Amino acid sequence: MLKKILLVFSASVCLVACKKAETTPSNTTTTSKDTTQTSIAKYGAGVTDIDGNKYKTVIIGTQEWMGENLNVSKYNDGSAIPNVKDDQEWWNLTSGAWRYYNDNSSNNVKYGKLYNWYTVDQSTNGNKNVCPTGFHVPTQIEWNKLKENLGGVFIAGGKMKEVDTLNWKSPNKDATNSALFSGLPGGQISASGTSGYFGEVGNWWSSSPDEGYLGYAWYFYLEYKNSKFDRSNFDKKFGFSVRCLKD
Repeated sequence: MLKKILLVFSASVCLVACKKAETTPSNTTTTSKDTTQTSIAKYGAGVTDIDGNKYKTVIIGTQEWMGENLNVSKYNDGSAIPNVKDDQEWWNLTSGAWRYYNDNSSNNVKYGKLYNWYTVDQSTNGNKNVCPTGFHVPTQIEWNKLKENLGGVFIAGGKMKEVDTLNWKSPNKDATNSALFSGLPGGQISASGTSGYFGEVGNWWSSSPDEGYLGYAWYFYLEYKNSKFDRSNFDKKFGFSVRCLKD
């Protein structure tokens, strides 16, 4: 009798356990960092500047962007862009020039050069193009189109930032680089020649002046502390990064 009771009890336990196993999904979806990095862009054919520097390009929506910061030292007609290291001379400029962050050439490979706005403005640089042939410095309208393609001001930035806290200051919030833009915090050179915000902010010039504020032009930026990609206006004497857009 005891043996029979034990057999009945064992069968009942098995029935409950088996039923639970059947109703528990075996392929439960879990969230991971990898799933947030699914690309929403694709690589283009790439482009080479007049100095021979080669750049990846990325296609986002209908736009093809350089996937790296510009580091050329000449306009695409072969004329030189001056490297101005003297702070007073930098302050006095109303023509194109570039510097390295902290005037340290080791920053060139990863972050590229920092250019004042006169370098990208064809109305002040003699109608020259700083970008490789077939590419141009984007207008604020074209930058805005990229932002909207990536979901708008509050989330686009996360999709554009390189994923790490080695180059970006922690927390590099919401960075996935799913747009393959590989945005880096190259910092800036102020109008007085001071370097700042390296590791915290990436700034990129547009070719659009601020018509309501003489001496200022529009630029777009990414920050380590949020997932925004937004625009602001600043002194044309500042040195910012440049990305080029295919014509």
